Amino acid sequence: MPNKVDVTLSNDLLTLLKREQYVLLSTIDHETAGPNVSAISWLYAVDQQSIVFAVDQKSRIVSNIKANDQISITLIGNESTYAITGRALLMEERMENVPLKLTKFKLDIKEVRDIMFYGAKMSVEPAYEKVYDPEAAAKLDRSVMAQLKKETNR
Repeated sequence: MPNKVDVTLSNDLLTLLKREQYVLLSTIDHETAGPNVSAISWLYAVDQQSIVFAVDQKSRIVSNIKANDQISITLIGNESTYAITGRALLMEERMENVPLKLTKFKLDIKEVRDIMFYGAKMSVEPAYEKVYDPEAAAKLDRSVMAQLKKETNR
């Protein structure tokens, strides 16, 4: 049902976000104060009120969140499109036990809004594939997701 607004993730969205997902992360640009949108896939729903995610340390996302912690994650799934908004908290400047220099954030969810336009549903969820060495990609993904799933109540 379009335009539904909640303050937590539904059980269906929680299940979707317990595995690697393609989402759009929106931040406020620290230089222009305009919108900045990035595609990410390393995220994990800790519970119905929070999501952790990892981005490259050199990503503009890091500077943007440090300057303005309000973010939005756009998720396409469960036959709809959702805007998940709240404040991002820096959890780890440099994640341990992963081969890349990644920064970990936690989103404290304030609102989950079904933003699908009236009279429509998503018939196919976005799909992507890694275009580099599949074995290396799988190993990296396992490493990052394992660290995201670790204790996040810091």
